[in-house]
Amino acid sequence: MKVVDILRVKGGTLFTVTPDEALKDSLAVMAERDIGSLVVMDHGELVGMLTFREVIQAVVKNGGAVGSTIVRTVMDDAPLTCTPETEIDEVRRMMLGRHARYMPVMNGKTLMGVISLYDVAKAVVDSQDFENRMLKAYIRDWPVEENPAEVEPKL
Repeated sequence: MKVVDILRVKGGTLFTVTPDEALKDSLAVMAERDIGSLVVMDHGELVGMLTFREVIQAVVKNGGAVGSTIVRTVMDDAPLTCTPETEIDEVRRMMLGRHARYMPVMNGKTLMGVISLYDVAKAVVDSQDFENRMLKAYIRDWPVEENPAEVEPKL
């Protein structure tokens, strides 16, 4: 299974922010859309990722307030990325290795979408469920061979 399979199911809705946008405005978008991340784009290029992790760190550092903080000062400026052709097992290893919950999917310099650790886990579970159903159906329909010693010869 590949990332493109997740994107096909997930759809193509993308939410982005610019690096010079106010953090409070980005938080409003995240809350309104019920999303945990925004891709930071500058002049059509990926420059970072803003997730609830960076937001929480910024709020704590600022004494519990967002204030006049801009996205550029808190974003992850070196986010993990993958391509639509990346295998899900590789994505899982990458995300676990960096404790990343969100990963932009890039086709060259074009943003194709964002996948989350939830999306990856759901795809793996769905795939395993399908495989288990197929195996159980195969076993249930397994032909029973007759024991040649028990079969009476036909005369």
